[in-house]
Amino acid sequence: MFITDIRKEFYDVVVNQRVALLVSSDIDALCACKILQALFHCDQVQYTLVPVTGWQDLGTAFLEHKEQFRYFVLINCGANVDLLETLQPEEDSIFFICDTHRPVDVVNVYNDTQVKLMIKQDDDLGVPSYDDIFRDEEEEGGDDSGNESDGGSEPSGKRRRYDEGEVERRIERQRATREWEGRRREILFDYEQYEYHGTSAAMVIFELAWVLTKDTKDMLWWAIIGLTDQWVHDKITHMKYVTDIATLQRHVSRHNHRNEDEDNSLSIDCMRISFEYDLRLALYQHWSLFESICNSSYTSCNFKLWSMHGQKKLQEFLADMGLPLKQVKQKFNSMDMSVKENLREVIEESSNKYGMKDIRIQTFGVHFGFKNRFLASDVVHAAAALLESTEKDDSPGDNFIKALDCLSRSNLERLHGGIDLAKKKLMAIQQTVASCICTNLILSQGPFLYCYLLEGTPDVKLFSKPMALTLLCKYLLKAFVRSTRNKRCKLLPLIIAAPMNVEKRTVIVLGIPPESETSDKKNFFGRAFEKAAESTSSRTLHDHFDTSIIELKMEDRTKFLDALITLLS
Repeated sequence: MFITDIRKEFYDVVVNQRVALLVSSDIDALCACKILQALFHCDQVQYTLVPVTGWQDLGTAFLEHKEQFRYFVLINCGANVDLLETLQPEEDSIFFICDTHRPVDVVNVYNDTQVKLMIKQDDDLGVPSYDDIFRDEEEEGGDDSGNESDGGSEPSGKRRRYDEGEVERRIERQRATREWEGRRREILFDYEQYEYHGTSAAMVIFELAWVLTKDTKDMLWWAIIGLTDQWVHDKITHMKYVTDIATLQRHVSRHNHRNEDEDNSLSIDCMRISFEYDLRLALYQHWSLFESICNSSYTSCNFKLWSMHGQKKLQEFLADMGLPLKQVKQKFNSMDMSVKENLREVIEESSNKYGMKDIRIQTFGVHFGFKNRFLASDVVHAAAALLESTEKDDSPGDNFIKALDCLSRSNLERLHGGIDLAKKKLMAIQQTVASCICTNLILSQGPFLYCYLLEGTPDVKLFSKPMALTLLCKYLLKAFVRSTRNKRCKLLPLIIAAPMNVEKRTVIVLGIPPESETSDKKNFFGRAFEKAAESTSSRTLHDHFDTSIIELKMEDRTKFLDALITLLS
């Protein structure tokens, strides 16, 4: 059931209990977790934090902790399947779910006792009404009472007269039941057909902190990073992003206003959050402007930097801005102050001439003390790179802790390390996109485009991770749409497959909807993958919380794709 008063129905319930905190591996979930941890520290709530990467992990974590805990808080996992069916808990276990995955499973919505959903009601959820999906047992029981009367020991003359009316009634009941079931299937199909994302979990938990009047600047910054993660990984529409930015901007103004009266607003360890209308250039303040332009999907796709013509266009663009190459190619921090002062305006002016009308985006920046300045997107890239790091043989748990650490302002060293990893990741994505476009690796399969990254491609290990593969896939589709002349291909979705585990001979498969400015970001591949796997009995693993990401045996790839083509044609 949906929680209407998050303070009374969630926080006041768990505040004197031991809580198991099961957190999904994405940046928004990490931020929500940080805010909740801070609240639990305030009230000395005992909790155990368990990172989970997929459904199997969630099941294992639940089995390990179900004896000691009665209350489970699930962040960014658990809403989009029937949780009680999946975990088979005892009747006294209670689950609080704060999840952005939509659609929410109807059984979770209508379970009043064990499943409590901390989900914003204004996310036009479109949940079907109870009567359309569930029937009371008395209604169904009507069939059985008719059957029992057949076995009765009444005299046969009486029985025949009684039966004629009874048979008609039973046929009528069965017909009504069949009609109802048909309608139910249609309603559920329409409701569950598309996967999409709702309000950021970090924002929902921040609102709880605000209601409790325990919100701090750090919590607000984490809420901002949670929202920015949804924008960086392209999970929400531009309209939704702008609306949520406005909500957070009001909180930022409130906090800044509160701090004006305090004396420490200029001390060396203070924290200042500011609303920015900044450039869509990844990590440009921690890189050189040139490298940032080359490795940001927005500019790279607009210039088509994988071609000689695109490289030439970039040089013309830099000349148009009147920036010396020496300045553009050195670290942003070392650029002349005279160049940096009105850099955003200069870039925006030249970008307009080159058709990049929306090079600037509403976002937030933070100052820690006097020296460190970060944009929200910098932190998202850094945390994502740490979370999916393939550099050392660290376990997913270690990476989770590192990514969680880099969000604290006491751990700026870790954040800078994450930014360095993120640069490598963005360069790897840019090079892979360039090679896929130049070697025509993207094939039109009829109803969708398909790209397979071969074993032995540089950085292929990086793309066995869901977030890195998602970024690559989105970037690749943008680049393909910019470079193809085929108008039909511009309207197609893209499926990408990359080697996942060489020993087990599995690939990771991911599908994204077509590229368009007005896209509603709804993804239909989750259902399609399930149906295709079922019809060909392909060996697949639907373990990821996003249904549009699956694991598949290499040998079954061809028949799986053939089934998808048939299904979507």
